[in-house]
Amino acid sequence: MDEGGSRLRRRVSVRKRARPSPGEPRQERAEEPGAGSRRRRTAEAQPLQSNDSDEDLFGDCDSFAENSFLAQVDDAERQCMQDPERGAHAAGLGAEGLRGAGGAAAAGGFADWETDEPVSSRRRREEASAQRGPWDGLPSSQVLYFGNAENPPAGAGDRRPEERGWEAPSLDAPIEAFPRSSVEQHQQPDDASSEARRGSEESRRKSLKEHLKSAMTGNARAQTPVFSRTKQLKETLLSEEISVAQKTMESSSDDLGPFYSLPSKVRDLYVQFKGIEKLYEWQHTCLTLNSVQERKNLIYSLPTSGGKTLVAEILMLQELLCRRRDVLMILPYVAIVQEKISGLSSFGIELGFFVEEYAGSKGKFPPIKRREKKSLYIATIEKGHSLVNSLIETGRIGSLGLVVVDELHMIGEGSRGAILEMTLAKILYTSKTTQIIGMSATLNNVEDLQEFLQAECYTSQFRPVELKEYLKINDAIYEVDNKAENGMTFSRLLNCQYSDTLKKMDPDHLVALVTEVIPNYSCLVFCPTKKNCENVAEMICKFLSKEYLKHREKEKHELIKNLKSISGGNVCPILKRTVPFGVAYHHSGLTSDERRLLEEAYSTGALCLFTCTSTLAAGVNLPARRVILRAPYVAKEFLKRSQYKQMIGRAGRAGIDSVGESVLILQEKDKQQIATNLDDICHFMGGTLFGVQQKILLKEKSLREITVEWLRDLTEKGLLQKDVVDKPKDESFHITKLGRASFKGTIDLAYCDILYRDLKKGLEGLVLESLLHLIYLTTPYDMASQCVPDWMIYFRQFSQLSPAEQNVAALLGVSENFIGKKASGQAIKKKVDKDIVNRLYLSFVLYTLLKETNIWSVSEKFNMPRGYIQSLLAGAASFSSCVLHFCEELEEFWVYRALLVELTKKLTYCVKAELIPLMEVTGVLEGRAKQLYNAGYKSLIHLANANPEVLIRTVDHLSRRQAKQIVSSAKMLLHEKAEALQEEVEELLRPPSDFPSVEASSTEKA
Repeated sequence: MDEGGSRLRRRVSVRKRARPSPGEPRQERAEEPGAGSRRRRTAEAQPLQSNDSDEDLFGDCDSFAENSFLAQVDDAERQCMQDPERGAHAAGLGAEGLRGAGGAAAAGGFADWETDEPVSSRRRREEASAQRGPWDGLPSSQVLYFGNAENPPAGAGDRRPEERGWEAPSLDAPIEAFPRSSVEQHQQPDDASSEARRGSEESRRKSLKEHLKSAMTGNARAQTPVFSRTKQLKETLLSEEISVAQKTMESSSDDLGPFYSLPSKVRDLYVQFKGIEKLYEWQHTCLTLNSVQERKNLIYSLPTSGGKTLVAEILMLQELLCRRRDVLMILPYVAIVQEKISGLSSFGIELGFFVEEYAGSKGKFPPIKRREKKSLYIATIEKGHSLVNSLIETGRIGSLGLVVVDELHMIGEGSRGAILEMTLAKILYTSKTTQIIGMSATLNNVEDLQEFLQAECYTSQFRPVELKEYLKINDAIYEVDNKAENGMTFSRLLNCQYSDTLKKMDPDHLVALVTEVIPNYSCLVFCPTKKNCENVAEMICKFLSKEYLKHREKEKHELIKNLKSISGGNVCPILKRTVPFGVAYHHSGLTSDERRLLEEAYSTGALCLFTCTSTLAAGVNLPARRVILRAPYVAKEFLKRSQYKQMIGRAGRAGIDSVGESVLILQEKDKQQIATNLDDICHFMGGTLFGVQQKILLKEKSLREITVEWLRDLTEKGLLQKDVVDKPKDESFHITKLGRASFKGTIDLAYCDILYRDLKKGLEGLVLESLLHLIYLTTPYDMASQCVPDWMIYFRQFSQLSPAEQNVAALLGVSENFIGKKASGQAIKKKVDKDIVNRLYLSFVLYTLLKETNIWSVSEKFNMPRGYIQSLLAGAASFSSCVLHFCEELEEFWVYRALLVELTKKLTYCVKAELIPLMEVTGVLEGRAKQLYNAGYKSLIHLANANPEVLIRTVDHLSRRQAKQIVSSAKMLLHEKAEALQEEVEELLRPPSDFPSVEASSTEKA
């Protein structure tokens, strides 16, 4: 019996805790707040652990509060063991005693009943308990509790709800759940009606029991965060290394630390993410230059593929991690911005800084001001200019520690070069602590740029792979040799046997040059125009043997399948014919999805030949064994030296090829062409690149005279206003509201006054029944000037407009009669603004695209290249963002603000609303967003928490590298949003700086 009793006591025993001794009084219900605070302190002191055991869900904690039922059982049992006479006393308790306020007596009676019960009764109860299957996995204390709940005491059914303690089940509910046998020995049934009451009460208790069971089981199963000790140690080590690096950089020590003043973790990340284990000699030399250590401005120039970007990245990480300042990186194209975002997001997550995209319509002006983590802004030339403008306007330009400009030679190319020059000039003028780093493969006027940027210069001719340059004239191939008298030496005759038909089709012997390389190596053929790219690709495939069809056949078949899937079942007929041979064209006429798939196939070797335009040379990194220049022209303009150097720079792949080759095909007619090209404001203009080159560019007028003319033009446009002064020498200007709006929206000064008039006129009769009117207002002016409408298509689309949409055309002064006459070729007497007509035509294209969201069908409907339509869409999204910022500065255009926010989103993504959150992730376009959505990844949170390995298995045609980039980008965006919310909360909770103090109040009263 003793043995059985001890076994039974073990079943109801719980893990002992520090509680008051039996002699000390227990706390009553009124003292619960104090107990709650004590429990909170206790819980905070316990280490968080997860319990994955299905055997014992409550193994480490049998109760959720110190005054719970199980704690009372524990106390009662201990008191019983110390005082055996309490058993007899408990046996004499009646039902009223069980309903005591504190519950201690009831608990004591329960414990004594467990101890003094006859052995036979205990065995029967043990056998019954053993048959309860659903509770086998629970601890003994929980099994006993739920088993007893099935047999409530007699007379409990006539209690009032408040007596049963629905509000406090931890105290009263367990007391009601005593086994009936322990109570019935002292209490007889009152009458027959008690049985009915008992039945209803049983069902009610059963529901309560199930509720308690599910709640307690759910609490036990809930996972608690597990903090990895290793991760904490690594983070501590990283912060310590950053602290040491900061002190080293502040001192004059020559010790550069574990990795160029950066923590060793940065070196490990480069090995992990990019496979870079060692820097080239020139990179080490450049990073250890005195000018770099002293934070002087720097220009460095090396051939393409020499590793320029890695030096810039290390300098950016020094600024972000050690000097704790923001960094701006300016890149020429959106595709390169997105590629760089994907590559650096992983570093941002691991090292604790944000990577923010400023391209197209993306980016906030001014950027979010962060106190803890710093930001790396990666921007296009135009968005970089807007970002700098917003920082100057808010007085935060000093927070920008470093500006890195890739492809610095673009400073001399048209309007984009002017924007880049203005951006750098503003930084030089407004912030003396911001370092500027410029890099390029081709710089002709380094001395002028040095003077403009007040920078040091570093140049090297290093290339990881040797490049051999060749010229092809007729059948002879010459090698470029600077030491030779005429700059070249004869190399060989082209060995090719051409039929008469082939000679007519391929007079430049492209097929012979290409087949020397493919399919085992890759080749790029640069062509002057987009149409020429397509024609050359088809021509080459006509003369390739069928053996080329067997090379990587399965991968090429998969590529065509993917091209179909992203384009709604459509595939370009030319690509359908050329891809099986491993050949494709590449130019801006392709959609972004098509370009991405073709570039990936080329990188993996499934495609071995690209016929492309010059834009690929300045775009994503696609190297080749041999680069062929079809002609020394870009469109109709003669090839510039910088463009030539960029194109041939794609030859030779580091780590793959031992040598790279470039072949320039020349005709006898081609000859080399050479082309030449008050006070505070003038002082500023003198600091620009234009000011540096004024002696060359200004032959008839001085820089001051030119500046005065420009100021007069800006005044006439209403962007500036001349101040009234007594002396002409003291002439001064101030910016108008229109000028500030143009500055804020980065609107081209040639169109800002036109935009203002259009928006003003729109207010007189803004049509909101459709998006057509708003789309017209955000259609880019520069693209409208280049547009040539197809009048028959124009008329057909015009006749399909609704009355409200035709009203938009009428407000703009374009009638159906005018379009009909143009379509039929009739003479028109009435004058209509050509730019408005063209702009409305492009608005029809965009409006149709937003309704159908299918580039292929819109391309066929308007007979336009789908690449052009996508460029139009991207331009409209970017311009819509600019117009939004323009309207924010002018109170009279308040109505446009909310409308343009939504329109900008629609133009940016041009997809269904549910896909927009996924497309915020860098590198996720429409086709990929649909795949992810169908796979169950429907939000940014899903992607941020995704496992790349699971993504690869659930999403078709997704490589491991892409999966990792998607997850990293999603995490970066999620961290950025969380940080912004956290800072917003802290800002709201922080007392205002002008909050009146007690001292100030008393002073005022005195």
